[in-house]
Amino acid sequence: MPAGAEPNPTFPALGIGMDSCVIPLRHGGLSLVQTTDFFYPLVEDPYMMGRIACANVLSDLYAMGITECDNMLMLLSVSQSMTEEEREKITPLMIKGFRDAAEEGGTAVTGGQTVVNPWIIVGGVATVVCQPNEFIMPDSAVVGDVLVLTKPLGTQVAVNAHQWLDNPERWNKINMVVSREEVELAYQEAMFNMATLNRTAAGLMHTFNAHAATDITGFGILGHSQNLAKQQRNEVSFVIHNLPIIAKMAAISKASGRFGLLQGTSAETSGGLLICLPREQAARFCSEIKSSKYGEGHQAWIVGIVEKGNRTARIIDKPRVIEVLPRGATATALAPDSSNASSEPSS
Repeated sequence: MPAGAEPNPTFPALGIGMDSCVIPLRHGGLSLVQTTDFFYPLVEDPYMMGRIACANVLSDLYAMGITECDNMLMLLSVSQSMTEEEREKITPLMIKGFRDAAEEGGTAVTGGQTVVNPWIIVGGVATVVCQPNEFIMPDSAVVGDVLVLTKPLGTQVAVNAHQWLDNPERWNKINMVVSREEVELAYQEAMFNMATLNRTAAGLMHTFNAHAATDITGFGILGHSQNLAKQQRNEVSFVIHNLPIIAKMAAISKASGRFGLLQGTSAETSGGLLICLPREQAARFCSEIKSSKYGEGHQAWIVGIVEKGNRTARIIDKPRVIEVLPRGATATALAPDSSNASSEPSS
């Protein structure tokens, strides 16, 4: 902005630090919203890895309440240590997964860049031009709001535990608290969750008058909550009481002495949205997102509250852990007892 110019309250700008940049354009009161993300493979299925990468990129738009994306670019590096045969099999599958997820999100991949690199890297860029009513700035939480989370935590733990099945030294640290079958089911659950778009949640943010949101990825639920709290215009703080976690992952985190899952510092990939909602709307949001009209697999839990404070976030000393039962490899409906309390407020 020009020196001395005041921010335009009608067409706000958002720069580095949150999920997407929001840049007012010169034309017609429109804003450019753009985000990029990339990372290394974390699941064994290249097609699912492509889907997860695309879902992760789009999630930053969805965290702004944006449901439409105008264009995507794909970023892909192929490992120089792969054989020609491996490249010819794996690369098209990753690209197909990415494209299929983009299509599910109502957009298309129109270009990008592919290079050879020591490591496989997959990611992309998502771009949309919006009117002001199409996005929700992440800065309007008020005292009395509640915090809702739309995917369970524990993806990093599940992925690592699955890798440890073939590592006796690591496996021996956790095999007293979890079975091989439970690790396999948790891994499948994590993979499905990571590949699920947050688009439904983004649309419902408008329906239920969300005041702010972010998505839970590499900084864990505590880190992203703290980032969101810093953005708030009002003097508020976030307090998290409940942690929905893929079943057995909390026990693995404790037994291994790694991850910090119960402390909220465990990294997530393509995690859920953490949304500040008016108290009277939150239970309805949780109920609506699970309804059959949006398909299977969407969930939501009330995890905390917004109180008066100095723009910080914390997890209480002994948070309630909600064990989320895996759907299994066939992605069948959740067992009934895994979601009984999912939309109940807790203090």
